[in-house]
Amino acid sequence: QVQLVESGGGLVQAGGSLRLSCTASGRTFSIYTMGWFRQTPGKEREFVAAIRWSGSSTYYVDSVKGRFTISRDNGKNTVFLQMNSLQSEDTAVYYCAADSSWTSVAGISRPNEYAYWGQGTQVTVSS
Repeated sequence: QVQLVESGGGLVQAGGSLRLSCTASGRTFSIYTMGWFRQTPGKEREFVAAIRWSGSSTYYVDSVKGRFTISRDNGKNTVFLQMNSLQSEDTAVYYCAADSSWTSVAGISRPNEYAYWGQGTQVTVSS
């Protein structure tokens, strides 16, 4: 089992920045990919970004490219999501996720490819 704990959400004005953190514990050696998703009421969970646990590959949804950066600190089993130039459309609950087997590039944006999820952290952007 892998446990994920997110932190760093909050209220920010449009144009501002937030940094989310997700720390993994447990069987972290089984992780290949970690991702961030977000969800608003009545909508499906949306892929935001992902990073391979080893190597340097990162993936982003088009709407956040150039504004968000995903990174990791393997020594601390932590993944970060630096969010800049935040817009009201970024308001959502953000979830950290980890897979338990290799996820193909084609599947990296699909929630069902990820076996473990954090509890979520609210990000609210006021306009």
